[in-house]
Amino acid sequence: MAEQENDNQQSLSKLERNSKGELVAHVEGADEPLENVKVARCFPWSLSERYISIRNSEGKEIVLLETLDAVSAEIRKLIEEELRDKVFIPRIERITKYSDDFDVVSITAETDRGSVTFQMRSRRDVRALSPTRAIFRDVDGNLYEVPDFNALDRASQRHIEQYF
Repeated sequence: MAEQENDNQQSLSKLERNSKGELVAHVEGADEPLENVKVARCFPWSLSERYISIRNSEGKEIVLLETLDAVSAEIRKLIEEELRDKVFIPRIERITKYSDDFDVVSITAETDRGSVTFQMRSRRDVRALSPTRAIFRDVDGNLYEVPDFNALDRASQRHIEQYF
């Protein structure tokens, strides 16, 4: 299904979970399915939806998917679940409260994972990934993503526009 440009790479024909909940990859040309494979983003910040690596239990890449469009809906769903569960980065949908007291910024936001309140110490805690996308790091090291500044309501935009 997934065409590979690198001769060392193989194509993924099936991906499933075994009774332990581990991912099992069926790779075209392989005699046996590969158990306990891992899924990783090659460029988690700049190209989070592209270049997805499927790796064997030793961490060696066995398949590189340029996009998830190259696989079936069933495989795509498993990969997306694995990536979502692997890295917990809630996406900010709306900012309900913002304050800047004594050089500590406090933000209360609605995210795709529920409501959250977090604090940041400086502008260095915000990483702009594009003109409309940023990652906020709180004082505990947790990450929160604004995937599209323009998709936020105007009140939310006013609170954080200084970071874009």
